[in-house]
Amino acid sequence: MDLLRQIPSLPYTALLLLSAAVFLLLSRRRRHGPPPPPGPLALPVIGHLHLLSPRLHQTFHDLSLKYGPLMQLYLGSESCPVVSTPDLARDFLKTHELNFSNRKRSTAIKVITYDKSFAFSPYETYWKYINKLCMYELLGTRNIAHFQPVRDLEVRAFVQQLTKKGRAGAAVVNVTDELMKVTSNVISSMMLSLRAAEDDGDAEELRTLVREVSQIFGEFNVSDMFWFLKGFDLQGIRRRSEDIWRRYDILLERIISSREDERRAGGGAPGGEPRDFLDMLLDVRDGKCEVEFTRDHLKALVMDFLTAATDTTALTSEWAIAELINDSKILKKAQEEIGRVIGRGRLVNELDAPNLPYLQAIIKETLRLHPPIPLLPRKSVDDIVIHGYKIAANSVLFVNIWSIGRNPKYWENPLTFRPERFLENGNDSIDIKGQHFELLPFGTGRRGCPGMVMAIPELISIIGNMIQCFDWKLPNGESGPVDMSERPGLTLPRAKDLLCCVVPRVDPAIVFQSP
Repeated sequence: MDLLRQIPSLPYTALLLLSAAVFLLLSRRRRHGPPPPPGPLALPVIGHLHLLSPRLHQTFHDLSLKYGPLMQLYLGSESCPVVSTPDLARDFLKTHELNFSNRKRSTAIKVITYDKSFAFSPYETYWKYINKLCMYELLGTRNIAHFQPVRDLEVRAFVQQLTKKGRAGAAVVNVTDELMKVTSNVISSMMLSLRAAEDDGDAEELRTLVREVSQIFGEFNVSDMFWFLKGFDLQGIRRRSEDIWRRYDILLERIISSREDERRAGGGAPGGEPRDFLDMLLDVRDGKCEVEFTRDHLKALVMDFLTAATDTTALTSEWAIAELINDSKILKKAQEEIGRVIGRGRLVNELDAPNLPYLQAIIKETLRLHPPIPLLPRKSVDDIVIHGYKIAANSVLFVNIWSIGRNPKYWENPLTFRPERFLENGNDSIDIKGQHFELLPFGTGRRGCPGMVMAIPELISIIGNMIQCFDWKLPNGESGPVDMSERPGLTLPRAKDLLCCVVPRVDPAIVFQSP
């Protein structure tokens, strides 16, 4: 009902006529062939909008408990099947992968990404080429290893900053802000050789823009849901998107132009060793490219990387620490494992992952309960029949990753944060790379997240160091538990910033030594 209130009133006669037309159209469609999946009664024109809240994944979960794990909703004029079990997710995303290989592009996405986003582009030649570039060049094994010292440096700077605040007796640390800063610095350094502390506000402005982009991409735009409202900016989303786009474009133009000047002057010219992703992308643009790759394509790809690599990693780390504060026994057990494996002479790094199974289990359990993107959306290419139900072409499929992770049929005591579940009963074989449909934080198949190869070791490093180096306490002597409510968005942020007192627990000489 919250979403319905966003729809402005229409002239009564026009609304009545439109209601009758849509109702008749839907009625005729349902008379022929296999039926659509079951679902609640749809109202004319608005469909099921009156049933939804801003936290769509929670609403879909509640509705699936009544109407089943495969149900059909109508959001305005769009048909939206919703899937809530691993078996159904496998049928849609693996067995019929090619039919669900596209993504819906909202008005905000089109405006901000120059309508050239790799993440949201159709499964066609451009997407295939950029995906190959990401998998074998930008995010290939060699390149990920090449930039490990950059990531280590940023994580160490993050730990040093928290240590200084803890030693100075700082009353409260905003962990949410600090995590956004470190993940932003990691990807900005790899992508553009920018750091917030060194570049006259450019990296700070990028971080602000990324936060705004994540928020507006997750907002429900009523005008996108109704064909007869396409030309109206009822909620001001187009206006706000254009403002974000202008600021982003000005900033990137300055950064790219400066780099082009350096390359022309010989400081990073083509043929030399690329110093960051921007150099590599400029080489692609200036060389023989298999697809059209303009300046706007380059900017859109930078936005894809910055948005995906900043918000999701920071949120997962924040949820993990919040869960550990709520159960100090798990925190203590993780600290003991790190103490046995790493000792007292150095900090955790990405390469320690194979020797830290309990830390890996904590990350898996965090991603199960708090997937960074709770709904996996896909758009169907053709009409298709699955389990006896017809899914129409151009339907927007939602795979509810959040709901799957809380399904008691697949997870014992699903609402309990218990990392040990991934170390027993054969669950140790469950990974997070898209092969096990009970746990799909990075998606699966062709449209799975290409940044997974960087995100997993980065989570090991950030969360591992936060566990190794600090005890975490709520401010003002609060006894907890931490508020675990969620805020609406494309990603899954906590409703409130995580505010903590940090207590350093390792020798400062280890923290402040050169890596």
